[in-house]
Amino acid sequence: MLGFDLPRRLTAEALGTAILVATVVGSGIMAENLTRDVALALLGNTLPTGAILVVLITILGPVSGAHFNPAVTLVFALRRELPIAEAASYAAAQILGGIAGTIIAHLMFALPMIDLALKVRTGGALWFAEWVAAFGLVATILGGLRFAPSAIPWLVGLYITAAYWFTASTSFANPAVAIARALTNTFAGIRPWDLPGFIVAEVIGAVCALALMTWLLQPGSVGVNSSKAELQP
Repeated sequence: MLGFDLPRRLTAEALGTAILVATVVGSGIMAENLTRDVALALLGNTLPTGAILVVLITILGPVSGAHFNPAVTLVFALRRELPIAEAASYAAAQILGGIAGTIIAHLMFALPMIDLALKVRTGGALWFAEWVAAFGLVATILGGLRFAPSAIPWLVGLYITAAYWFTASTSFANPAVAIARALTNTFAGIRPWDLPGFIVAEVIGAVCALALMTWLLQPGSVGVNSSKAELQP
């Protein structure tokens, strides 16, 4: 169990999600300002996002667990490592922090505080991509917790950096971030009415990863016994 009280943990979740979203939105705005090459702009959006995740998980993970993501929080609630009431508070803090992050990014670039996105992101392929993105993120976290806890900041940062490019949706993988990105009509935006498909896919992907990794990361007794039996004279 984390040794910090709930108000401090909620503050860490809100702060971390705010900085994450400010990085995602702000780097997207900067990229659009500097180039009209979409591939180069995406690269300019990808690298800061992966980098800031390493920083945020390292400095805030010891405080709150550094979820910054309601789908991740749901996984830990289902693992009974976080009470349901606290998980709901985490999710609320993450969503509010994400919205604050969009506002921060807009203010830095002299844009309206809130500007609903018009960018179309919908359809079965993108929803499946978000399922894949969230599945991979949770699998990375759970595998890291099992085998390399100290490496989790880098594992998550590198996974998201990769997933920006191998998923058709550019790997939102986070309902709080998706909601925040609906409030920016910039490079990182998503139309508000496209959110339900993304959020449902992200939650299902996270739960599927939990189910598979719970089984996968448990040592199997049959294989061990069989190996021992083969060594018997």
